[in-house]
Amino acid sequence: MRTIIEGFAVETTDDLIFTVKGLLHPPARVIAYLRYLPHPAGERARGSVRYRRVYRFEQQEAILEARYPTYLAHDAVLGLRVQSVPRGRVRRVYDPRQYLAALRQRGPDDPLEQEALSLSSLLCESTRVAPESLGVSGSLMLGLHRPDSDLDLIVYGEQAAREVHGTVRDLLHEADSSLRRPTQEQLAALHAQHRPDTPLSFQAFAQLQSRKVNELRFRGRETFIRFVKHPEEVAERYGDRRFEGLGPAKISARVTDDSEAIFTPCRYVVEDARLGDGSPVTDLRKIVSYRGRFSDQIRAGEWTLARGELERVTDVTEEGRLSYRRLVVGGRAGDTLLARQGRHELP
Repeated sequence: MRTIIEGFAVETTDDLIFTVKGLLHPPARVIAYLRYLPHPAGERARGSVRYRRVYRFEQQEAILEARYPTYLAHDAVLGLRVQSVPRGRVRRVYDPRQYLAALRQRGPDDPLEQEALSLSSLLCESTRVAPESLGVSGSLMLGLHRPDSDLDLIVYGEQAAREVHGTVRDLLHEADSSLRRPTQEQLAALHAQHRPDTPLSFQAFAQLQSRKVNELRFRGRETFIRFVKHPEEVAERYGDRRFEGLGPAKISARVTDDSEAIFTPCRYVVEDARLGDGSPVTDLRKIVSYRGRFSDQIRAGEWTLARGELERVTDVTEEGRLSYRRLVVGGRAGDTLLARQGRHELP
């Protein structure tokens, strides 16, 4: 089976549709989260079949536990139970790049498809990025979009991602650009959408959004751009590291390296970390997230206040075993990642 990575989707023999997370997957399964399932009263339709979209993680877990437990499995490398699809149950793989290439060839059938073509053309014309580096994911790729659906674009490959990121940042400052940051009203709606999982004040949320380029408006339509490395650009294979959950934690730390911040998954290298009670965590090296909403939020030299799951990481190398800790943000409701100019106590 082909390499299946972040941004792809898989449809199962049970007619479920999962969205794929991350670049590394166990040999027999694909780590992915339930997104759509057939339902007679579903709000989405493809042909004669109606689908229900499942938004929240807790709802996904409850549905799988009750009706489809085969899609929940303990992963020995990650050290926890994850939603995942046995490769033998994958009936169809959706590749964002293949979808966009096919769309270019056949032409658009509706306004959202036209805007996907227009945005990808704008980015290719404004950069040296090849069209093959771009893809379209989400409901449009799956044929389950509605007239008001968001536009989800993906840039694959480190060099292409950095070039597109810089170009989008510049275009957002041009007066006649078709790319715009959300208005205050649009920010308020986005804040309400994020708040159940990421409880921030509107002021804090707006401050974070003002420095990011991945959530924007293209010709007025809500648009999300995700930046994803190729698997061969990551110096890690599944099983090179093992993870052990240590429970939820609040930390403050100084970010020393933000070079991987724009990607999904994103990574921030940190030092001088302390728990919420002020006790030091001398071996906390990284803050990571597998959710695009936490990418590109903290700059090198800034302090961060974060809530997430503390994990022990064991690297298996030729020289032996190296152990340290990391904080994973975005795995549960209530996780946050905030930027500060200096150290502050966590609330």
